[in-house]
Amino acid sequence: MTKKERALLAIELLKQVYPDAICSLDYEKPHELLISTRLAAQCTDARVNIVTKDLYQKYQSLEDFASADLAELEEMVRPCGFYHTKAKDIIAMSQMLLDQYDGVLPDTVEELTKLPGVGRKTANLIVGDIYHKPAIVCDTHCIRITNLLGLTTGKDPAKVEDQLRKLLPPEESNDFCHRTVLFGREYCKARAPRCEECPISAACKHYADTHKSPRPSD
Repeated sequence: MTKKERALLAIELLKQVYPDAICSLDYEKPHELLISTRLAAQCTDARVNIVTKDLYQKYQSLEDFASADLAELEEMVRPCGFYHTKAKDIIAMSQMLLDQYDGVLPDTVEELTKLPGVGRKTANLIVGDIYHKPAIVCDTHCIRITNLLGLTTGKDPAKVEDQLRKLLPPEESNDFCHRTVLFGREYCKARAPRCEECPISAACKHYADTHKSPRPSD
């Protein structure tokens, strides 16, 4: 099976398990997804969703975030960890969006990564989920699982993104990445993978390599 064939099979199998490829971060406005993704660095999406429920009630617009008191914002996002840096980035990115982009999120990875605290993972998520353009979100789940599937090698997000771009049909790429997150949380857990119950084992090189039929005894 070629990498391309393996990728297409993985796409179809994941579709069967997770028909709805949804983002696990709660948001209503485009800038909220941007902020939630920044908060999600080194933090679980579940915890971010708890924090942002109150956060987005207090700060309802980019203008609110741009003029926020740093100490107050830090206190609200403290449970997400690294709250000094995250709060500072949120205020700075909000100010930059208002000053340079008329309050509208850019629709390209190149422009989005100019914002404070925004890397390619966050930028791709915005491009895919807000603007519905082909995007590849290389988070830890996506990198680990595509390595195991035999589609990619290495842990560098930019390099994995480039490898996947050559294998995934553009119209499938964004949903594929969302599904790898759901799959990683339910089946392919880093510390306790459920290989024997894996619904996409037919597409997994790691599974094939570790579950080879034993050679017949002489």
